Amino acid sequence: MTDGRNGPQRLARSAYERELRRLQLELAKLQEWIRAEGRRLVVVFEGRDAAGKGSTIKRVTERLNPRVARIVALPVPTERERTQWYFQRYVAELPAAGEIVLFDRSWYNRAGVERVMGFCTDAEYERFLDQCPVFERLLVQDGVMLRKYWFSVSDTVQEQRFRNRLEDPTRRWKLSAMDLESITRWEAYSRAKDDMFARTDTPESPWYVVESDDKWSARINMITHLLSTVPYAEVPAPVLELPPRPSPTGYRRAPRERQTYVPDRAALLTD
Repeated sequence: MTDGRNGPQRLARSAYERELRRLQLELAKLQEWIRAEGRRLVVVFEGRDAAGKGSTIKRVTERLNPRVARIVALPVPTERERTQWYFQRYVAELPAAGEIVLFDRSWYNRAGVERVMGFCTDAEYERFLDQCPVFERLLVQDGVMLRKYWFSVSDTVQEQRFRNRLEDPTRRWKLSAMDLESITRWEAYSRAKDDMFARTDTPESPWYVVESDDKWSARINMITHLLSTVPYAEVPAPVLELPPRPSPTGYRRAPRERQTYVPDRAALLTD
């Protein structure tokens, strides 16, 4: 099974790194425009497990100010949150003026994993699909710039990424039993995604699909598209100059033996 695509076209590392650097400079300009203009930007990242959402979010934010660009990845709702209006805990994470919020999975959990795994009732699911376009329309009408990206990965590439994670102790934490079960529910997730798009791909808040079998290309394509949808302009940076260092006034540094230093492990390393 696949998503009906040809194999991924590999992007050369040099071209990828050069373009990513250029795009991250543009993201920094976007950030300063958001801050200076008091705008609000919400970017939703959705897609199958191991589709490349997290790594793309990392590249979007790694050169940005965490006080301006914030990642939201909510855990399983608490017992109290389960009694609230479904969208309530997501509303609390929305940006204020001058902020960017990136949702690493979002309110669309209800139309995906909750639907497929039976974590919500049919009535809750239908209520979500009815309310979601209204909720997003209200956000847009209030001035929030909402962008929704679906990362699309083939079944063969997803399975290989799962295997890579299983074999790498530093990435094994990314896998859960539920992630692995998604392999056996591939078609169920496909149907859920199609139903979700049919009800929530609206003129006010459309879905944008990112082909992500090649992670490098997916990152470049997604960031390029995001930048193209926001009418940002470069904000003149304040002129900053290092002041001259004043002349010494007699201060002497405390003796080293009075402080506890971290051992110099690096000095023991060899090629």
